[in-house]
Amino acid sequence: MKYETIKYEIDNNILTITLNRPDKLNAFTGQMMDELIFAFDSAGKDDEVRVIIVTGEGRGFCAGADLSSGNNTFNRDVRNNKGDQEDHKKDPEWIRDGGGKTTLSIFECPKPIIAAINGPAVGVGVTMTLPMDIRLASEDAKFGFVFARRGLVPEAASSWFLPRLVGISKALEWTYSGKVFNATEAKEGGLIRSIHKPEELLNEARLIANEIIQSSSSVSVSLTRQMLWRMLGADHPMEAHKIDSRLIYELGRGEDVKEGVNSFLEKRSPDFPNKVSEDMPESYPWWDEKKFT
Repeated sequence: MKYETIKYEIDNNILTITLNRPDKLNAFTGQMMDELIFAFDSAGKDDEVRVIIVTGEGRGFCAGADLSSGNNTFNRDVRNNKGDQEDHKKDPEWIRDGGGKTTLSIFECPKPIIAAINGPAVGVGVTMTLPMDIRLASEDAKFGFVFARRGLVPEAASSWFLPRLVGISKALEWTYSGKVFNATEAKEGGLIRSIHKPEELLNEARLIANEIIQSSSSVSVSLTRQMLWRMLGADHPMEAHKIDSRLIYELGRGEDVKEGVNSFLEKRSPDFPNKVSEDMPESYPWWDEKKFT
């Protein structure tokens, strides 16, 4: 795919995805959705990519949905000229939220993802960061779950992600009011890890990425990402015990574990040989694919 609304740049095993509509504060469009979904799918299959950083071009991260269609921005019947065609409504894919399709592609990605939020992140601009693993923010960042102020409800599966990240009370406060708040409030509420000077934000994200790359097995990291996120919905710790028991058994016979133990005993940096593309254990994936119906 030729990218027009994002940049896709790999350097030293770090993929940086940059939302790239700076004249519109990187406002979200259908094209951006398609490019992001393709980018995360591609990165998940590419062993050169060990960690993904997501940031925005210019002074914004993402200002939310592009509102250039005015009050019909969210009216798909009008926007797609299908208001007089009833058949299309029989296809459940027709009503799928584009932000949700994006966040689910991020959720499914096997690579660790760091959000470097360099400026305003509002609406889908903030909800798209929720399935990312670590969120850093610039001093210039602002956040807003503004849906109620537009007559909408939280999208991008954020009603699943947000309470799990910040707790139900804080999630409801932010979504009820729809207020825009600064990075300090975001950090105090548990939404972001840390706040940085604008010129230091990407460097901090890369430091975290490099620590993961230099010290950890890519297979272990990918499995850990799926285990921790997916166990958020488990109804009993036995479910986690079942999964980690199988994975430890299978990995314990593999080359990465041998290298991990040997490098520790020999007091040297590890050089893990296994690849996410071809060396995942037999029990992966252990979940059933969810369908939109």
